[in-house]
Amino acid sequence: MCSIIVPTAHTMMSSAESRVDDSEHDERGTKRKISLSSCGVCGSDEAKYRCPACLTHSCSLLCVRKHKEDSGCSGVRNKTAFVTLSHFDEMNLLSDYRFLEDTGRFADSATRDNLIQVPRITLKAKKLAASARKMNITLRFLPVSFTKSRENSTFFLTKEKLFLWHLKLIFPQSSSEFSQRRVSDKQTLEQILTGYIHPTESDPVKRQKLKMYVQAPLDHVKVFMKAEGRKANSVRYHELDIQKSLRDNLSYKTLIEYPVLHVVLKDHWREYPLKGPAQPVSACTSCATKTDGVDPGEEDVGTQVSSSLLGSCSTGGTNIWTITQEATAETEPPQQKKAKRGAGEEEQEEGEIADSSDEEMEDDEISQSDRLKMD
Repeated sequence: MCSIIVPTAHTMMSSAESRVDDSEHDERGTKRKISLSSCGVCGSDEAKYRCPACLTHSCSLLCVRKHKEDSGCSGVRNKTAFVTLSHFDEMNLLSDYRFLEDTGRFADSATRDNLIQVPRITLKAKKLAASARKMNITLRFLPVSFTKSRENSTFFLTKEKLFLWHLKLIFPQSSSEFSQRRVSDKQTLEQILTGYIHPTESDPVKRQKLKMYVQAPLDHVKVFMKAEGRKANSVRYHELDIQKSLRDNLSYKTLIEYPVLHVVLKDHWREYPLKGPAQPVSACTSCATKTDGVDPGEEDVGTQVSSSLLGSCSTGGTNIWTITQEATAETEPPQQKKAKRGAGEEEQEEGEIADSSDEEMEDDEISQSDRLKMD
């Protein structure tokens, strides 16, 4: 007969104690694996946490906060960081899978956004672009979800043929900027700046913020506007004439939504490089270059031509090469620039981005129904 062994109370107590000891040992082992090194912030206690972004160890919430303040670490793990194949494990695979899921969810939500489904150019924008083109101004627009598009209040008076621009003035030497609504394009820049930097006629609050500009004479102040359609590493500016009207200054230039003018003091003019060659080729240097390599038989003719051109380099003479340069694409109407670009005759300046958009083509060819709506 088989005997049945009945466990006593003593054996049951000993087995329970052994299980408790084993669990405590496992917990201590797990804790020891987490705290492989000391705290990377205070260096005194064992580490309990590890930063997901830079893998820095810390022991407390205070050390975590101090680590973020000192190093500027965000604490967010870089999900696209490179992982070698030897270190790639199941956790990395799961992370990549979740990253792809988040990307698909974000793309799906973007297609459901009502702002994206709105047409990029509205009827009002087409009307403004067509009116600006008649004044030799290339006006372009951003999607309606952009802040610059939402704050644009530019309006065009059809009967008066007058633009009321939304204008932004930036005063970098005072770290200030102001936006002005419905500015007539017949106003000169000097009249516009009077309300900001005139010693007596300007607004007292603005005058206090723009002390440096108020104290400087007017001839020590220049107005620049960024040249659009250029690469980010080749920023250039247009120098505007303070004595001319806003319409004359904006002619033959490209605007995005509305004009943004930089009012700069004399000591900082060099920080705003102008569009185009810094030193235009003069008639004297061009004549000297052209006389090189001339045949001996034609030397007399070349000498007569060069001497006549050199005479034009005098104080009262006219620089014919400068005139030719001034009549380049910068002073050509958009229609002529478009025709030259189609024929391949226009040379692109270094740093400019080739305009491949169809947005400039007669304002998307406004249909007859749209014209009736505008009327």
